[in-house]
Amino acid sequence: MGMHHMKFDSVGVIGGGAWGTALAQTMALAGRDVCLWAYEPDTIREINEHRMNRVFLPGVTIEPKIKATGKLADAAAADVVLLVPPAQHLRRIASELFEHLPEGRAVVVCAKGIEQATGKLMGDVVREALPQALLAVLSGPSFAADVARGLPAAVTLACQDEAAGRALAEGLGYRNLRIYWSSDTVGVELGGAVKNVLAIAAGIVDGKELGASAHAALVTRGFAELRRFGEALGARADTMMGLAGLGDLILTCSSPQSRNMSLGRALGQGRSIDDVLGERRAVTEGVFTAEAVNRIAAEKGIELPICAAVHAIVKDQISVNDAIEGLLSRPQRSEG
Repeated sequence: MGMHHMKFDSVGVIGGGAWGTALAQTMALAGRDVCLWAYEPDTIREINEHRMNRVFLPGVTIEPKIKATGKLADAAAADVVLLVPPAQHLRRIASELFEHLPEGRAVVVCAKGIEQATGKLMGDVVREALPQALLAVLSGPSFAADVARGLPAAVTLACQDEAAGRALAEGLGYRNLRIYWSSDTVGVELGGAVKNVLAIAAGIVDGKELGASAHAALVTRGFAELRRFGEALGARADTMMGLAGLGDLILTCSSPQSRNMSLGRALGQGRSIDDVLGERRAVTEGVFTAEAVNRIAAEKGIELPICAAVHAIVKDQISVNDAIEGLLSRPQRSEG
């Protein structure tokens, strides 16, 4: 049976955080049966018994077509599997999924980040852990709360196999979640990872009350770093200009509901990194990504002053004021 004739009547979602729950909700609204694997027994119970996920996605009533489970095998039995754990847990969970996943099953990576220990993109991690999977990645400007409420959003699904990518984009898309197809998996993944680092910087600008002009400058120069990084890693320029690059950067840098931006904002207001992270249940992915991005940039000789400043701040190697001073005192040069 050819991939383009495939029907995705059932969806397995692995990860019961905000984005995993929101994606499960969208798939259920589109009429599919959804099996949602969550790590926390409390989350599983709350979804099944009370149709709520108050810790990760408050204020949303979970669709009846969603059944939560603690068994990976249940989620792996679906027509398509969406992988949505925190980025640093992806390898462990994908490895556990290995024995349950049939050959050729479509697996869509929806986690955004870079593996801190190896500097690898999420797709490469899954290729190693699940060689039997047909791999795609999904990324773009989409807040979980918006998507879960059925508000419109557009994202990019990247897959190296064109027929499969189109089938998945069509099969998973829904009126309120427009999915565009791309073959550039590297570009789509990089955008989703690096924008979290830049969002911390945007939050710092916001928390320090440096103004809207500074914010615009930061996002624009941050975008230049994203493009430079992408180019060095083989991403296509048009992907960086698209939803998964510029689109996600704009969203994450301009809305305080972004976890990375709100972290930066707290740092800009003078709070310590340990203090802010200590009170959070959800993972702030940009902190891990900053380290990985800077390591790769150093190895490849790519200049990323904003990402470097964020990394130094979250590692407590430099104060926010000194980091800003360092960026402002950089020599002036041509823009291109």
